[in-house]
Parts: sequence; C-alpha cells; structure tokens
Amino acid sequence: MPRTIAIIGAGPSGLAAARALDKAGIHFVGFESANDVGGLWNIDNPRSSMYESAHLISSRTTTEFHELPMQTTADYPSHRELKKYFRAYSDRFDLGEKFLFNTTVDRLEPTDDDGWNVTCTTAGHEPRTERFDGVVLANGTLARPSIPQFEGEFAGGILHSSQYKKATMFAGKRVLVVGAGNSGCDIAVDAVHHADSIDLSVRRGYYFVPRYLFGKPADTLNQGRPLPARLKQFIDKRVLRAFTGDPVNFGFPKPDYRIYESHPIVNTLVLGHLGQGDLRVVPAPERFDGNTVHFSDGTEADYDLIVLATGYTLAYPFVGREHLNWSSDAPELYLNIFPPSFNGLYVMGMIEASGIGWQGRYEQAELLAAYLAAQDTAPRAAAHFRETAEEPWPDLTGGYKYLALERMSYYVNKDAYRRTIRRLLETLTRKVNS
Repeated sequence: MPRTIAIIGAGPSGLAAARALDKAGIHFVGFESANDVGGLWNIDNPRSSMYESAHLISSRTTTEFHELPMQTTADYPSHRELKKYFRAYSDRFDLGEKFLFNTTVDRLEPTDDDGWNVTCTTAGHEPRTERFDGVVLANGTLARPSIPQFEGEFAGGILHSSQYKKATMFAGKRVLVVGAGNSGCDIAVDAVHHADSIDLSVRRGYYFVPRYLFGKPADTLNQGRPLPARLKQFIDKRVLRAFTGDPVNFGFPKPDYRIYESHPIVNTLVLGHLGQGDLRVVPAPERFDGNTVHFSDGTEADYDLIVLATGYTLAYPFVGREHLNWSSDAPELYLNIFPPSFNGLYVMGMIEASGIGWQGRYEQAELLAAYLAAQDTAPRAAAHFRETAEEPWPDLTGGYKYLALERMSYYVNKDAYRRTIRRLLETLTRKVNS
C-alpha cells in the first residue's frame, strides 16, 4: 500500500512539509483547525496570536520561499499581505485541496503495525479515527501562552499578548506591558498613541536592531558569508551602538549576555518613544495590590490594564510526551525534527533562529521527504541516515552560547543549521542513487 502521512497544521511549516512531500511523490492528508492556510499569520484564525499592526521582523527576501517570491515591494510586509502570500503558495502548488480545514486533531496513538492513529473532529461532525504511516507535527511553537504567576490580586484587567488585536483597547488607560521582546515592544509602541500612560517592564537588557542599516534591510547584509561568532558579535555590537545608541541610556538594564545569544529586538521605535518621554522602562513586577503593582526595586505604580508579553510554551497536546523525547522545556529531537527512536513522528518548525526564514523550514521538509522516500526505495540509505542519529549530534549553535531559557531551548544558528541540513540531504541523496 502507498505510504500516507498526516500533516498537522497549514501554517508556513505545514505548507513547507506538504510541498516537499508532494514533490517527492509521498501521499499525505493535512489537518488544519482554521478555515484557511496561514497559521498564526491568518488573523482570522481563532488560534492566531496576530495583531493589527504586525509585520515581518525579518525582511521579505530572507524570509520567503524561494519557489515563490512575494509579489510586493514592501521589505517588511504586514500580516495581511502574508495571509495572501500563503494562500498564493497553497494555490500555486495545489496544496490546499489536500488539507481538511475546520478540523482539529484530538489525539495521536501508535498502532501495533508501526503506524499512528489520528483522531480528529471536523466542525459539526463526530470525531473519527484514521491510520497513517507517519505524522508531521507542524502546529507551530506559539500555541500555548506562558502565563507567569504573581503574588496578590490585580483589580484591573490582565491579558496575554496573544489576545491583543487593536490599540484602541488602550484608550484612556494606564497600561503596563510585562516583557520587552518583539511583541512587547510592538504593543508598547502601539499603546503610546492611545493610553494615558504606558510602562514597559523588563527583567534583563536587550540588543536593538534597526530594520535598516546603510539604507538596506539589516538582515540582508553579509548574506552567505557568515563571520565567526565572536568576530560578528564584536563588529555588530559596535555598528548597532553607532546606529541606535546605548539602550542603557533609555532606561534598559545592561545586557548580561553577548549580542545574538538571545533573540534581538527588531524595533527601534520604542527607543524613540522612550527618548520622547512617551513611555518608561520599569523593573519586573513582584506583587499586586488592587490597582497597584509593586516592582522588584521597591517602587510601585497604579495601572488599569496589564499586558503579559511573556511568550509561549511549546505544546503538542494531542500526543504523549514520551513519544517526542521531551526534556524539561522542549522535545530533544535529532536536527529538531526526528525523535531518536524514529517512531514515525516528525516535527516541522521547532526551530527559532534569526533569519532562517520559511526557506529554512522548507529545507527541513526536503530532508524529511527524502528520508521518507528512501524508506521505500532505498531502505539501506534510510537505515544509514538513522545511524547518524546514534553518533554525537552536530553542533547547531554556530559558536553562540545561547541563554539557558525555555524560549531558547530550540534555538539554532541559521547558518550552522542550514549547512548541516543541506549536507545530510546531499549524503542521503547520494546513497539513494548509488
């Protein structure tokens, strides 16, 4: 019987998997809980964490799929343009017709014959179960909001940034944004135009990267010629200081790590608003008392609304953690794709890296498709690939010492990662053809 693979999710990673499997002649069925492709970039998706002002923080040419350049002149397109782009990508390669939309995967269970039972529910129908030879998990990394706990009770409103959509909700309010990542800074910049006051709470320092350097999108510079980590850190820290100034002068703590050891903030507008006095930086909150927030330095202030821009926790809730080789914060997967047991589950998109783009995720999918095809046409080549996972795993950090944080637990260096994926794909292809 032909091999059939299930793909969970029709966001960028799910579409990349669908395209790669389709090119390899591997039959698949896709499952998507929303009514269209695009994943979180589809703001109409009830699970989307998108907000009205959201744009790419990486530039168009470093982000797009190589097979289908974006039809826009914008260097940093909005979520509206990206939703259209993913629909165009799906249409161009006839991927959408292979997905079941408005269909939620409820449970994955291994079968006695090395397959997987997928139990799903389509809106308005009873749950049903189908068997597949393998399952690609491409439901994204921003599915479960991370909600910190604080002492005391807050009398105003509290929401996670995933619930934020429009800045008009801040009108007339005293707002505290907890977390100064890219979403937190975006929301703070939105809020200054509507809120009575806006404070940005931070625990550590950050590095800020402007969208443009020397008149070009910043991430298009030095493409294809990666510098050694320490040299790049030395040069870029000084270049950014020249363009943006020292964030410490705007109220941020001094970073306790080197640049690129955590994701940089691609938003220098927040520095401008700090310089204008439109908002201020405050320490981490420790406890609530009515409308009063008490901070770690002993100060306090009153607010009407708190926005928790505190990130997300990885979640694959439909399958037992033992099947994905979970550590404390994330699954430990070979190349961030394959459980070491090679049990027929595969994860797409569990990579975070500055500038890896959707093409980097497509290269993941190409390697997976080549391995799945080899299982049928060249089993010895597939077995050899599995043996590479028994050796010491390749270093995907590129020499960077990433912070030991939950959100960094599946971080990779884009150049080291893509170089490794391409090398293994070339080796696998050569063995298949030999």
